[in-house]
Amino acid sequence: MNVIEKLVNVDTGSDRPSRAEAEAAVRTLLRFAGEDPTREGLLDTPKRVTKAYGDWFRGYGEDPAEMLQRTFSEVEGYDEMIVLSGIRFESFCEHHMAPIIGVAHVGYIPTDRVVGISKLARVVDTFAKRLQVQEKMNAQIANTLFEVLRPRGVAVMLEGEHHCMSTRGVHKPGVNMLTRKMLGVFKEDPLLRKEFMDNVARSNSAS
Repeated sequence: MNVIEKLVNVDTGSDRPSRAEAEAAVRTLLRFAGEDPTREGLLDTPKRVTKAYGDWFRGYGEDPAEMLQRTFSEVEGYDEMIVLSGIRFESFCEHHMAPIIGVAHVGYIPTDRVVGISKLARVVDTFAKRLQVQEKMNAQIANTLFEVLRPRGVAVMLEGEHHCMSTRGVHKPGVNMLTRKMLGVFKEDPLLRKEFMDNVARSNSAS
């Protein structure tokens, strides 16, 4: 199994529960929280929650490598840095299933082909829509872009507020966790890393 197969083929098991079983599990959690799942306001909650899971975790059914297959070579020899900054993402931490809300900054230096910028955002979303650890998600995005696009370099930085820290535990809202992954020439050249970080800083100050 190569790197891409390891990244996109997530083993969710062959014993996936039915929707009815998932709704029953939600009712159990409601009772555990001290609620009555038979009261009027909660009657449809199990159905709504299982439907929401289909959106929150749709990344398990998506292939980010496939999204990057269509590229464009008619770029008149463009070979400088491309940066897409401020890509909002919503994910859930795999430890408490609490939200991680943040932004991603993605940069790469192409060889002879570029990819549509919307595809960069979709790759971020695909990995975000899974149970995640931010460090792992950061590496998954960068490694996929590097393996599929074969650019000279890839730089990915994530800024995320972890609600498992802001709404429980130490209760510290407004604290952002920053992670980054540099590959290729970004890892080798400190000036390119600085240029990427400067681009991100300018984008943040403008927003």
